[in-house]
Order: sequence, then C-alpha cells, then structure tokens
Amino acid sequence: MAPMTTLKGEPFDRSLFESVTKRRFFFTESFEIYRLAPNFQGDNRGLYDYGPPGCALQANLVDLWRKHFVLEENMLEVDCTVITPETVLKTSGHVDKFADWMCKDPVQGEYLRADHLVEGVLESRLARGINGPSKNSPKLDEATAAEYQNILAKIDNYDGPELGELIKKYDIRNPDGNGEVLPPMPFNLMFKSTVGPSAAAPVYLRPETAQGQFLNFRKLLDFNQGSMPFASASIGKSYRNEISPRSGLLRVREFLMAEIEHYVDPAKKEHERFDEVAQLELPLLDRELQLAGKTTPRDMSIAEAIKSKTIDNETLGYFLGRIMHFLLKIGVDRSKLRFRQHLDNEMAHYACDCWDAELLTSYGWIECVGCADRSAYDLTVHSKFTGTPLVVKEALPAPVKTERWQASLDKKLVGPRFKKDAKTVQTSVEALDQPLLEKLAEELSAKAVITIDTATPLANGTSSIELSQDLLTIKRVTQVQTVREYTPNVIEPSFGIGRILYCLLEQTYWHRPGDEARAVLSLPLAVAPTKVLIVPLSAQAQFSPIIRKLSSRLRGLGITNNVDSSGASIGKRYARNDELGTPLGPGFRGRCLACG
Repeated sequence: MAPMTTLKGEPFDRSLFESVTKRRFFFTESFEIYRLAPNFQGDNRGLYDYGPPGCALQANLVDLWRKHFVLEENMLEVDCTVITPETVLKTSGHVDKFADWMCKDPVQGEYLRADHLVEGVLESRLARGINGPSKNSPKLDEATAAEYQNILAKIDNYDGPELGELIKKYDIRNPDGNGEVLPPMPFNLMFKSTVGPSAAAPVYLRPETAQGQFLNFRKLLDFNQGSMPFASASIGKSYRNEISPRSGLLRVREFLMAEIEHYVDPAKKEHERFDEVAQLELPLLDRELQLAGKTTPRDMSIAEAIKSKTIDNETLGYFLGRIMHFLLKIGVDRSKLRFRQHLDNEMAHYACDCWDAELLTSYGWIECVGCADRSAYDLTVHSKFTGTPLVVKEALPAPVKTERWQASLDKKLVGPRFKKDAKTVQTSVEALDQPLLEKLAEELSAKAVITIDTATPLANGTSSIELSQDLLTIKRVTQVQTVREYTPNVIEPSFGIGRILYCLLEQTYWHRPGDEARAVLSLPLAVAPTKVLIVPLSAQAQFSPIIRKLSSRLRGLGITNNVDSSGASIGKRYARNDELGTPLGPGFRGRCLACG
C-alpha cells in the first residue's frame, strides 16, 4: 500500500493533522472530562461530539447529499425510529448474523477484532521487516513477506476459524503486552435494551436505517402511485457495539448514515439514466484482482464493466457512477479512491453483489460507501413473517393462463382445532411458495399429514405444526392471470457520513512550504464550514458598519461567514481560518469607505 500523503504530496504526519482537528474543535471524545476523572468507570471509546466546524461540515455534506440524490433522483425521504423490536431484526437476519469475529487476551482482559488484529500485526511486521512479535525476531524473508501481502489482500475473505488458523500459524499476539489471544468467537454488534418496565419486550438500537424503509414499502409504493422503479432514502443515526473502537471517527459506536433503497423489477435492471454514467471510468478492485493477491485497482468504464459482468447490472453500475460523482464533488482525491468488490466470505447475509467505495487515509483504505444488490431478501422475509404482501402488481397487456399450486384450509375445522393459533396457521400456509407447495402436495398425498414452519411461534412455544388432509388441500389449478405480481429487488447505496467527513479532512490537509505548523484544509466551497472570512485590515471604527452590513447580507443569502477583527496580525488571522478550511478571505482597506 502506498503511504498516505498530504494534498500537496508531502508525507502525512497524523499527529500534526490531529492537533489541527482538536485545536479547531472539529470533533472531540465524548465525556472527555469524565474520562480524565480518577473514579470514572465507564467506556467512552467510539463516542464523539462534533464542534462548530465539524457540525457545519457534516450539515453541508448532508445537504449536498440530499440535493445530489434525493432531489435530483426524485427519491422519497422517510425518517424512521431508531428503537427496533427484536422480532424485526430476528426476521431480517441481524440477530443471528450481524456479528464480527473477536479474540480475547486473557491476561490483559482486552477484546480485539480478529481480522483487524491479523491485519495490524502483519502490516507492522512488513513495515519493520521483522518476522515476529519482538525485536529479537528474525528478519522477514521475501517468501514470508509475499505470504503476508497475499493474506492482507484477502483479509476480508477469511471467516472466524480461518482467522484463528492464521493467528496460530504466524504467532499473532496482542500488540499491547505481546500476550497470546484465544481463538476467535462471534460477537453480535447490536445494542440490546427493553421497552417499558417489563423485560418481555426486547428491542435493539438499529444497526442501519434500511429496515424502517422496507417496512414502509407498501405505503411508499402507494405514495408513488404504484409506479416502478422508485427509491426511498433516509438520513439518521445508527448504532453498532464495536468490539474495539479506534481510529477516531472511522470506527465508532454511534454514527450518521445516509441510505438509499432503490426498488426495481428483478427482470428489468436497466436504468433510464444509465447513458449519463456509461463512459465514466471507475477505479475497480474486483474479486479477480483480490484473489490474485493484488491491491491496485484498474480503471474501467461502467459500460465495459457491465458488459464483462464485473458489475452485475445497469442499476448497480448507475449508482456506482453517481457515488463517484458525489465523492469528487465534495473534494475527494480521485487518486485516493477505489471501488472494491466484496469477496464471497465477506458478503452480507442479504447481498448478492456489493461494492465499497474506499478512501485512502493514514489508517489505510477505509470503506465509506457500500453499494449492494440486496436482491429481494428483505421484502421477502418480512412479507413471509407478517403475512403482508410486499409486492408490486403490474397489469399485463393481455390475459395469460397459468397453472399453479393452491393451498386451501378448511376454516370450519381450523378455528376450533387451533383456536388462538388459527390466524398464525392461516398466515403460514398463505406464505408457502410454489416450489414448497409442490413438494408438500406430494408429501400430503403419500403420508396424509405434513409439517410446516409457522411464521411466528405458537401458543405452546413451538414454531411448526402438523396439518392433515382433512384440514388442508393442495391442488394444481389453472388461473387466468391479468396481473403480474413480483417482489422487487433492492439496490442499496449506504453512506457513512462520519467516515466520509474524516477521510475528506485528511485528504484536503496540507501545510505551507517549510512550515509544518501552518496547516491548511483546502475544503471545496460547497462543503466548507465557513465560506467567507471577512478581515478588516484596519482598526478604524468607520469599518464596523460596513462589515456588519456585509456579514448580514451574506448570511441572508445563506453564505456562512466569520468576521475576524481581533488584534492578531493579518497573517495569524488568515492562518486560523486556513485550519478551519475557509476558502475565501477578502480584506478591507481604507478605500472601502469611499466605495460605501
């Protein structure tokens, strides 16, 4: 990996950069004065407060995001609750699968994320040229160095047991104390709580905004007058109980997300605006490159990537192009941007293809935007559990005769037999798909009784039920179909605003030649916290009315500005605002009075 450089190409000194963000109060650790108190026993890691320039920068990023996506793409924005019932996240798969692999150092009592431990230790050994945890370890030979490079290129593709094998094989230990660690084990990343005084209603703080959007799909489709395709969007806080938060804003427990759910016909994944991005070249680090142990992306037009099936479909490619445009618009350095395709083992449980927009920082390549094809997973599982059809109905140009399996319950017998569970039984039968109905029809004919899974647990706590031929009939029927019914697929661009903000600060940072203390943030005008610095070059009292009037008129136009009439030298006043990323700084001399 190439070392991180400043905007002007000098070696990047993180300590100097962090001194600027702290001094100018872009962000700070939450509860900082308590952390320094002698009796504080809490854990404030991964929690941050934004100061005035950080808040303004974040607000400008969100505003530009909303204009670039929601407004320009005519998306439907929603704002959903953070507190989410356990049942919803159990259905979505998050309760069982939303986890990272964790190792424990039994001596230190410290928990470490396994893939980050392996990555950090191997990168350190490569940088030091030493093959082991101590200074007395042997020098790193070329063959072992090549092994390390190959592992690092595929680090996201290892599961827990494989990470455990790497830790054992290469004697990877906790860098803090050199202690051995226990084998990796899964750790669910969601914060759990309860609603009300009873513990019988478990909830979680949402790990993403997506589920609220999916559950409102029917209302959104109706609001859009049944027209497809369309997209919903949401901006809000999400929460993940990170194992070992570190690296400032890059790995935190509470963060702002901006997510889009684009609903599309699975048989029609073309995009009407695809021509606008077709020839745009993206720096792609696809699966083939990664599995070959390579980390340098190759430039490829979106049209070419789709033709070669590197990118799965037009809609996914279109949004990758729009993501690229957005990142460049806010000031990201194209040479420090790549799109990395997820490997099979790291793919989220809901995704069939996924790309990350990664930005280069002093911490390495950081995932800032994910763009996943979630197929029909979420709408399907929520529909099956609730019995609510989350589907699109499309009128056919002409009637079509179709044959399908149909399951019918004898309601006169089901009600008395199952009582309170009757509704659950009916919902579960209605949720059976065609392949399963065909299989169950054969089984019912052969055995006269079948067992099906229920959408929700029954009164006795079980999640399956037996149905006999007197209760259930499954037969093949011919229907005249005038409406096509389908579950949409979902293309999801998901933005981590805090990560983008931090990476942007690093990538726009530099210092004046020959003076590392004179730092500059070259933020674009569109996102800069303060657009204009007004600098009186004279202390004459006659300037005050003009400056107040100018500042007021700029604010009235929505242009943020700062008047620096302090007694500091002109150079110091400009230097302060260089560190705040202020792009414009007109000065006012005596002749301005004559101009009025």
